[in-house]
Amino acid sequence: MASRIRLEDRECPLSTTVQHVGEWWTLLILHDAFDGYTRFDQFQQSLNISTSMLTTRLKTLVADGLLERRPYQTNPVRHEYVLTERGRSLRPVVVALAAWGNQHLAPEERAMILVDARTGEEVEPVVVDARTGRSLDDSEMYVFTAGPAASEAMRARYVELERQRTAPDTSASE
Repeated sequence: MASRIRLEDRECPLSTTVQHVGEWWTLLILHDAFDGYTRFDQFQQSLNISTSMLTTRLKTLVADGLLERRPYQTNPVRHEYVLTERGRSLRPVVVALAAWGNQHLAPEERAMILVDARTGEEVEPVVVDARTGRSLDDSEMYVFTAGPAASEAMRARYVELERQRTAPDTSASE
């Protein structure tokens, strides 16, 4: 299968992340893994996914280092699929995606909500800067820029975006 990533996007963390977790079944399998499912039959029953599709997705998740395949039975040999540290680190991303989906539904239309396990109170996930605790939803306050490994094309992109952001607004004077 050909890569969906354009050559110029190969260094973009969004493109490479979507290559690993952007497929619909993959996110649902990860969600089930976060809920504690580890066995093939659990995933299959929960998701009503075909055996071949589940096998393919689990192999990819293992190859990508998001799940680890471990034997849990010897006769016959059966395996479980356990989240790795890399896989567990995706939980906030999945939580944020679910929260975004719920944000666009009426409360009575939400099939799943995130709650505090101790109190049962619904929580509202937000993405914040770990250093300051400030919400990152303001796209004028928080912007992307080229990182240390950026190519010349990536650096040029962000130089141009910065120029556009800081250019005087001439539309008001027209």
